[in-house]
Amino acid sequence: MSLQKVVLLGEGGVGKSALTIQFTQNHFIKDYDPTIENSYRKQINLDNESLVLDILDTAGQEEYSVMRAQYIRSGAGFLLVYSVGNRDTFIAMNDFRDQILMVKDKASFPMVLIGNKADLEADHRKVTQEEGEALAKKFGCPFFETSAKTRLNIEECFTQLVRDMKNHEAGKPTTGGMAGKKENRMSKMMKSESFRNMKKNVQKVKCVVM
Repeated sequence: MSLQKVVLLGEGGVGKSALTIQFTQNHFIKDYDPTIENSYRKQINLDNESLVLDILDTAGQEEYSVMRAQYIRSGAGFLLVYSVGNRDTFIAMNDFRDQILMVKDKASFPMVLIGNKADLEADHRKVTQEEGEALAKKFGCPFFETSAKTRLNIEECFTQLVRDMKNHEAGKPTTGGMAGKKENRMSKMMKSESFRNMKKNVQKVKCVVM
């Protein structure tokens, strides 16, 4: 049975532990107890294959940041978690992503961007869903808004990451983009300036012939 190493990264208090415990143990923890390092395991079935996820819930506090490179070296895929109620944790996602690519020495690596605490009332929200989608597009990775409290998109974000990890392992392209949506090559070509100019020239030729 295949073992897949998943690492959760993000600032302290964004809900990494709550997400992990909701996924692995199906219940919500209300009280915030700063994590140093906790490891969990869960067996899942993905695309008719049984897998065991080894999930590392890491410390977000600044005093433990020196351990981050070690966490990253051990991971085969990453959940980058921020809180939609804290803009600073959203801005920090750039640093987490850059460190993953630096430690892995890769231009891209399996990761999923997560905006947690989506159950917050609108007046407590500091990061919009559109901003999360735009950052995921910049990163070239899937994006989900989640709630450990209501279990919104909990299974989906882990499943998407593991699927991308398997594709990466097999040398296949990962999902990428906003919640995994990508334009195909033909669509990109049709939007390009050179294609539009070519289309104009064809229309001019038609007019001359007529």
